[in-house]
Amino acid sequence: MNLLWLIPTLPFFGALVLVLFGSQLPKKMVPIIGAGSVGLSALVTFVVGADFISSSTTTYNFTAWQWLDVAGLSSAFAFHLDALSLIFIFVITFVGFLIHIYSSEFMEEDDGYARFFAYLNLFVCSMLILVLADNLVLMYLGWEGVGLCSYLLIGFWYGEEKNGYAARKAFIVTRVGDTAMAFGLFVLFQNFHTLNIQEITTKAPQLFAVGSEIPLIISLLLLGGAAGKSAQLPLQTWLPDAMAGPSPVSALIHAATMVTAGVYLIARTHAIFELAPVALMIVGIIGATTLLIAGFAALTQFDLKRVLAYSTISQIGYMFLALGVGAWSAAIFHFMIHAFFKALLFLAAGAVIMALHHEHDMFKMGGLKKKLPVIYWTFLIGASSLAALPLITGGFYSKDQILWLTLAGVNGNIWFFLAALLGAFVTSIYTFRMVYLTFFGQEKTHVHYTPGKLMNIPLIILAALSTLAGFIELPHDFFHLTIFSDFLKPVLPSVVVEEDFESIEYMVQMIAAGVSVSGVYVAYIFYVVKPELADELKSSAADLHQFWYSGWGFDRLYNFLFVRPFVFLASINKNDVVDRLYTGLVAIAEFFHRIFSFTQSGILRWYIMGIVIGGILLLTLGLIS
Repeated sequence: MNLLWLIPTLPFFGALVLVLFGSQLPKKMVPIIGAGSVGLSALVTFVVGADFISSSTTTYNFTAWQWLDVAGLSSAFAFHLDALSLIFIFVITFVGFLIHIYSSEFMEEDDGYARFFAYLNLFVCSMLILVLADNLVLMYLGWEGVGLCSYLLIGFWYGEEKNGYAARKAFIVTRVGDTAMAFGLFVLFQNFHTLNIQEITTKAPQLFAVGSEIPLIISLLLLGGAAGKSAQLPLQTWLPDAMAGPSPVSALIHAATMVTAGVYLIARTHAIFELAPVALMIVGIIGATTLLIAGFAALTQFDLKRVLAYSTISQIGYMFLALGVGAWSAAIFHFMIHAFFKALLFLAAGAVIMALHHEHDMFKMGGLKKKLPVIYWTFLIGASSLAALPLITGGFYSKDQILWLTLAGVNGNIWFFLAALLGAFVTSIYTFRMVYLTFFGQEKTHVHYTPGKLMNIPLIILAALSTLAGFIELPHDFFHLTIFSDFLKPVLPSVVVEEDFESIEYMVQMIAAGVSVSGVYVAYIFYVVKPELADELKSSAADLHQFWYSGWGFDRLYNFLFVRPFVFLASINKNDVVDRLYTGLVAIAEFFHRIFSFTQSGILRWYIMGIVIGGILLLTLGLIS
């Protein structure tokens, strides 16, 4: 475990080398450095993880140096390893490594090849710092680091104006949440006199009773930061536009890094949230509302990547819902499974788009089942996991656990359960709508490129993980195995199940399975058997369709409430008094410049005359004084 410091350091040095020497290196060396540094980080993670699991310790701390020590605030550049952070660094490094391998072929013809890998390496480094930080100051450094990298990567193809707009939008919207989080850190330090996470976890129950005002304020401020990074209501609008970045970027943001940061923050600061039941209820409400809104929006999209973007918002909503009902380990389990199948889906979607010469419209695809067999089967496996097809997919086991605990947990209720169930039904429909439109039917766009091994191998590995990883946490009624939950017990509280609901767990599982399969069947009827039904439904509910397609009008609302007033005030303030003061100083300087410029004529006799006149004036002044 002494190698812990290498895990974030290796990607950082990879980024540093590529920034300083990337343009001078042979092109083949760029992915070796970029992917190799993250691969080594993943290898070290496996070594550290094996050592951690085999040892009897539940935590490990490594301090590199003392970073800040000002006015009572002492923060070290230090890392904290426990079961929670180990799961996150495993997902970040391993999935990140597969995305780097995929990118080596996907971005091969791009002029910014070295720059792209430098940004990816820095992104992975920032996320690793975020999840390993033992104090909230260092976590905030990683938090802002992933925000910066998301801006750089979303706007990577900055030659197109829309890409720059998407990058700025992501940066600004998430800054709203980050500001709330910063205020939360101020309140935390004011009351705890430390920002060390473990000290706060220990002191919180000693200082405050359940339902106290201060934990509620802190929780809501931290929730603001979490909602911004994880694209939850009301700060979810940036994520669909983030599809402007290359497909590997989408996979990294959605699966292994940025959007899961909010889930990690709430889970890591669970001691504060448990003292604020109202805040936990709000987390659950935000999650339930977001998963439904994003799910219905996904039903109307035609861009393959935007469907997946809304899907991510919805699935993160499930994680927030689980956190809100106190199903902490269930939320983290779904995070891990989601990382596998969502990375798979984005990478497979990128391969489809690349094969069809940058075509994103699903209605212009079709017939790719035989043309791209590896892409088809891996995409189908990822889609099945997203739709939570029963028994055979990892997504079934992670989502079924959340569905069960939204009803049976002590903080659960029937409304949360119904929202989650409806969301599962909608998810199945829009997921297999993607599958049927993209891979079935007639070929509408000719395949221009067939992905090679460097793109296919990561897909196959992720497809295997999307299926097999679910068996880590089998329902306890089957084989009484709860490996994942038991592993997290030293870090996160165990969920408490109401006794009256234990007898109906099988029924809930069967209902969840039936809902998932029903959604697949509905999509099959509407998009394979009778596609005209989908057109008729769209035309009969055109206004509702447009409303959902626009993301429920949130962009238009925010444009009206915030953007237009700001632009109007900025236009009024453009020539304010302060500007006129500085403009006046410039005008005065220019006036004297023009006067003095006349003295620089280049004529010698004028210079001599000036010296003589100056001498006379000096003698005259001397005689007068």
